[in-house]
Amino acid sequence: MDRLLFIYNPTSGTGQVKGALAHILDVFTKAGWITTSYPTQCAGDAARMARELGSQFDRVICAGGDGTLSEVAAGLLALENPPHLGYIPFGSTNDCAATLHLPKKPREAALVAAGTGVPAPMDIGFLNDRPFVYVAAFGAFTKVAYDTPQDLKNTFGHLAYIFAGIASLPTIAPYHIQVEYDGQSLEDDFYFGMVSNAQSIAGLKPPKVDQVVLDDGLFEVTLVKKPLSLADLADGLQALINLSPADRSGALVQFQARDLTFSCQQPIPWTVDGEFGGSQPVSRVVNRQKALQIIRGQ
Repeated sequence: MDRLLFIYNPTSGTGQVKGALAHILDVFTKAGWITTSYPTQCAGDAARMARELGSQFDRVICAGGDGTLSEVAAGLLALENPPHLGYIPFGSTNDCAATLHLPKKPREAALVAAGTGVPAPMDIGFLNDRPFVYVAAFGAFTKVAYDTPQDLKNTFGHLAYIFAGIASLPTIAPYHIQVEYDGQSLEDDFYFGMVSNAQSIAGLKPPKVDQVVLDDGLFEVTLVKKPLSLADLADGLQALINLSPADRSGALVQFQARDLTFSCQQPIPWTVDGEFGGSQPVSRVVNRQKALQIIRGQ
């Protein structure tokens, strides 16, 4: 029998992982795995355990929110030959679950992670050497992701981010940034920037989602320039969340790239997979193509 390391966050989804634990472990056993389980104790613990123990196992499966998946992926990237990674979603928004076509019910997701799913290569991003699975972003609303209280996330899901985002509107100010990418460059005032490899972000489909290929070595980049009017801002944001077919204001800039550098006169706070990613005046974002094999639903 093959060996499986199961890392789970006991606080995700109002502690629902603990209630589903017996069913999940039963699925693993019936699928032929000898399982070692580890409940995370603090931030960074999932990455540490994946890094220290991952090479001893044939597969690693994690349960929790997108942040738990991001941590485990970061730990596995430190290994020379990382095992396949499975994911059972229990978070508030679960963008990665949508991207990976995973079931919402824990038992069904465990079946996919343990046997019926398909291992497939996936690009992993690095922001200043910090790995991220699906998105790195700055500017408007990004601080909301890691400042929104956990109880609000548990109660309202991705609507919690919207509530908190609306409350932050009076504090939004643009950053004057030079963006260099794949031999090209642009410079402007930007309210928001997002470098992603996902088919769902904050519970919404990103612009041009049909162009997203998870292992092509390219990020989808979205930048929102400072608009000339509130009407332009509204138009750009509508296009950003796919509520209108096109951005008539010209505030929305979209392209694909594999290596980007963002330079600003002031530090830019970033969010990485929904968690605070640091604050630097110069940040480099690099795509490591097909860095991990992650289990996807069919």
